[in-house]
Amino acid sequence: MVAEVPPTYTCCEDLDVDRPYQPGQTLTVHWTVESPDEPGSTSPQVELTARLTGPYGTVDDLKAASAVPGLVTFTATPVRPTGTPGERPASTIVIGPDAEPGFYDLVTSVIEGGNATSSGSSIVRVVPEQ
Repeated sequence: MVAEVPPTYTCCEDLDVDRPYQPGQTLTVHWTVESPDEPGSTSPQVELTARLTGPYGTVDDLKAASAVPGLVTFTATPVRPTGTPGERPASTIVIGPDAEPGFYDLVTSVIEGGNATSSGSSIVRVVPEQ
């Protein structure tokens, strides 16, 4: 008997992070799904999480994970995909209307069976309202 291989999930499309956001806007994380070759695979319970923390004054501060006073975190509601072929899960993070401009750390995680199996980090820039 061949073990079924569940789909894998990774973050995210370049367009999700490669543009500036303004306070009050919504950042949508479009998860990339890689389905196995065998149809009908069942997925164990998977939870996709995303959070945005900042502002950092510079990219170097963010990468150094410097302790900066006044950091805030905006969190997406966890997404639990079903593993259905063609499914396109997305996480949404509302950037607070009072978010300060700067660089924010977007941290995404794939959690299976209560344990994080993969995570990633991207830099998102928040600019002053126009």
